[in-house]
Amino acid sequence: MPFETLKPQVISILQKDAISVTDRLHEVCQLLSDHISYYDWVGFYFKNGDKNELKLRTYVGEETDHIIIPFGKGICGQVALSNENFIVPDVQAQDNYIACSINVKAEIVVPLFINGENIGQIDIDSETPDPFTEKDEQFLEFVNQEVAKIL
Repeated sequence: MPFETLKPQVISILQKDAISVTDRLHEVCQLLSDHISYYDWVGFYFKNGDKNELKLRTYVGEETDHIIIPFGKGICGQVALSNENFIVPDVQAQDNYIACSINVKAEIVVPLFINGENIGQIDIDSETPDPFTEKDEQFLEFVNQEVAKIL
């Protein structure tokens, strides 16, 4: 796992003040997709103003129709309400799963907090069955903590 080697690269990308926050988030998505073989779709969703929904800000991977996700719907929508990490080893076994692609086998969603408030999340889809571990969770929590510093 290249998690430890990716951490300084994540920090370096996020410190690029000359480019927009969205562009920095996109670079982080690209970094993770390029260096972690089972991260096939990487994106950031954020709370859409005062609405009880998430809005996709940027992503890397197959195109998606899921730009807006209501709270409670799908894995991302559930994390918006639960404020907890959610690892889905087999998306087919989930009742409340929104299919993005027939190729997706697993998903991990980790909420992003600022001052204790869940303002968004990082969402990873994988075409590999059951690839995510506690190390993925810890790494993505680190990524979100670093992202929170620039928002």
